[in-house]
Amino acid sequence: MPASASIINTSIFILTGFPGLDHYYPWFSIPFSSIYALVFLGNCVVLHVIWTEPSLHQPMFYFLAMLALTDLCMGLSTVHTVLGVLWGLNQEVSRDACIAQTYFIHGLSSIESGVLLAMAFDRFTAICNPLRYTSLLTNSRVIHFMVAILMRAALSILPVIIRLKFFHYCRPHILSHSFCLHQDLLRLACSDIRFNSLYALALVICTLLLDAVLILISYAFILHTVLAIASHKERLKSLQTCVSHICAVLVFYIPIIGLTMVHRFGKHLSPSVHVLMGNIYILFPPLMNPIIYSVKTQQIRSRMKKWCSLKM
Repeated sequence: MPASASIINTSIFILTGFPGLDHYYPWFSIPFSSIYALVFLGNCVVLHVIWTEPSLHQPMFYFLAMLALTDLCMGLSTVHTVLGVLWGLNQEVSRDACIAQTYFIHGLSSIESGVLLAMAFDRFTAICNPLRYTSLLTNSRVIHFMVAILMRAALSILPVIIRLKFFHYCRPHILSHSFCLHQDLLRLACSDIRFNSLYALALVICTLLLDAVLILISYAFILHTVLAIASHKERLKSLQTCVSHICAVLVFYIPIIGLTMVHRFGKHLSPSVHVLMGNIYILFPPLMNPIIYSVKTQQIRSRMKKWCSLKM
């Protein structure tokens, strides 16, 4: 179907790669394909190590497994549209598929935020209340945390996603990214979007922002407890157990803040900057989290070294 026909077809949206750089897409596809391969490989390795290593069957690593699974799903939910555009396979996406992708992207972001909060609670309990760690974070309680995180993400976003299905999209159906986002679809709608806009803002405040505040509070308590430790060596040892989680939090929140700032204040910037920031938001956490935890977590690092020595 020609692009001009797709633009006025109410059931088809046009995905955007890097505007004006179409002739570079074959070159862009190489690093993007490599990044997706690393996302899938890295997160599968983390999941496999946790699954097969009995010593890692503890709350911290259960949450890490959920984080890796979330990152894996984020890659799976966007790979077909991002690489489809860069490989020149397909720039079109149906309305229903676009809305479904929107649901998964925003839902998975909410899950990742919730998992990072749960991991912060794990570190808080381990450092500030170590004697009660095993009684507070039992396997059943960890499962309850995970179910609560999943239910919050799955149900909280449904009202705005369902309304997207019934909107009238009268503006040209050209999206700003090579994947679908809620704010992008609102920009194309001619229906009353006030509920979606206000609900989405409230949702961001009650999930991502609240999670970030609670993570900061937990680290304030952790820092207070660590500074009260007399031994300098013990202080460093306690803080080192938090390094991986702090890096994961920064890797998740910095791209979100950057994308928000670009959308809010960067209207004068090149469209390619918006596209680049969108791709960083989608790909940077799933790419970096396995690397961070493989390098900084001694148990995973030693297990991977053992694998390498066996293969050599």
